[in-house]
Amino acid sequence: MGSLAGRWARSRWETCHTPLTEPHDDHLPEAGPVAAGQDAGGGGADDFASGPTEAEQSRPGETGPTPPEPEPTLPEPVRQRIVALTAAVLPAMPTDEVPVPLRRVAKFASNRRARLGAPAIAAQLTADPLFRQRVTARVLADTGDLGTAVVEGTAPAAADPVEVAALAYLARPRRWRELIEASGAAVRAEADSAVVAELVREAEQRATRAEHDRAVARVEAEKLRDELARVREELGQLREESRQVSRTLRETQARERRANELLATERGRAARAAADTEAELRRARARLAEAESAAGVARASAKEARSIDDARLWLLLETIGQAAVGLRRERALDPVEKLPADFVADAFADQSATTPAGAAARARDTDDPARLDQLLALPRAHLVVDGYNVTKRGFGEMSLEQQRKRLITGLGGLAAQTGDEVTVVFDGAERMHGLPPTPRGVRVLFSRKGETADELIRRLVRAEPTGRPVVVISSDREVADGVRRHGAYPLGADSLLRRLARS
Repeated sequence: MGSLAGRWARSRWETCHTPLTEPHDDHLPEAGPVAAGQDAGGGGADDFASGPTEAEQSRPGETGPTPPEPEPTLPEPVRQRIVALTAAVLPAMPTDEVPVPLRRVAKFASNRRARLGAPAIAAQLTADPLFRQRVTARVLADTGDLGTAVVEGTAPAAADPVEVAALAYLARPRRWRELIEASGAAVRAEADSAVVAELVREAEQRATRAEHDRAVARVEAEKLRDELARVREELGQLREESRQVSRTLRETQARERRANELLATERGRAARAAADTEAELRRARARLAEAESAAGVARASAKEARSIDDARLWLLLETIGQAAVGLRRERALDPVEKLPADFVADAFADQSATTPAGAAARARDTDDPARLDQLLALPRAHLVVDGYNVTKRGFGEMSLEQQRKRLITGLGGLAAQTGDEVTVVFDGAERMHGLPPTPRGVRVLFSRKGETADELIRRLVRAEPTGRPVVVISSDREVADGVRRHGAYPLGADSLLRRLARS
């Protein structure tokens, strides 16, 4: 640990081996049992000891042990500094030298060790003199000249009193209690000085504000004096004019006074009546404008609602009509050659050769283009395509522009073959550049800002009338489940890709 640690260790050895006839009251032994009832792993953070920590020593001529001096009450800054110094050297100490309650604290990060482990560190420093001696040896090795001075029982005048008190508590040289008391006095003096400085600063601020207020008051008083002088001068002029007028109007003033009073009264009544009438007119005009605006909005809403209802009703009727025609044409079946009983007999005769029909049906329902052809053959079918879900599955190596162009071109051919309504939806807050001319029968939509293509597809499905066949192409399970709840037929992207490849 260096020469300083060696000197401190020799000093501690000499102190601990002083004859009992000349005891040193300011030193504590470095090892000894913990006082009865004291928890070695606990303790408070405010006091480093709740009971005596020195071994009981017997003096010559005495039959009983001499009670050790209690631990001094440490100022809060000194206590925090002692904990910080101990926390800093904990990781560097061998594991067997660290008390069991502090081994977990030693693994904390440097910024958490002193803050979270303060109670345990304080308790171990008080209860375990050997641990305190090991910590002190490592701390003194890092403090240099200041540690040497503290071990020798002196404190440099320019040294931080908190640092001196912390080192004195750990090293415990001669008169270490006096150093701690001096540090406490210095800390209290600094706190008192800070309070006095703050009071002086507040007093200076109040004096400055008072001086400013007095200056403002003087300026305002000067303005009021000037204004008073001007008003007095005007008052003198008005008095002179009043005397001149009174001479000329004295004869007619009595007769005109009554007429003027009556005229003023009538004018006030007329003005109030005109103001009331004007206010009422303005309120009536405002109510009329609001009523006209509300009526216009109601007419527009009703017209739009009627248009949507008419379009849905027309489309539903068209779908029902063509569905009826197609069903009538489909039911024109040829005479059957086998009766239902024949099928039952065949099933009992050859059960081993039967293959599960459910798997084939499910495969056909998901990605088989034949299932897509069946659905598109329904009357007034509407094909809704999740654009990027199909293009990235079929030809994702192309750029987005080429993907869109290829899909829209293929859908144009499919619309021309089937005559069905086709809508393709892409993600995008605004219209993309580089789109080919929209083929006949194909509608291209882009989702608005804050909306995804999946939400737009579900909105398109909900807008269709109940009963119209709507086919949605998307391999997204969430999209498929959502549109199925609204009566649409979801198919995978592979079914459309195979159908386009066949075309």
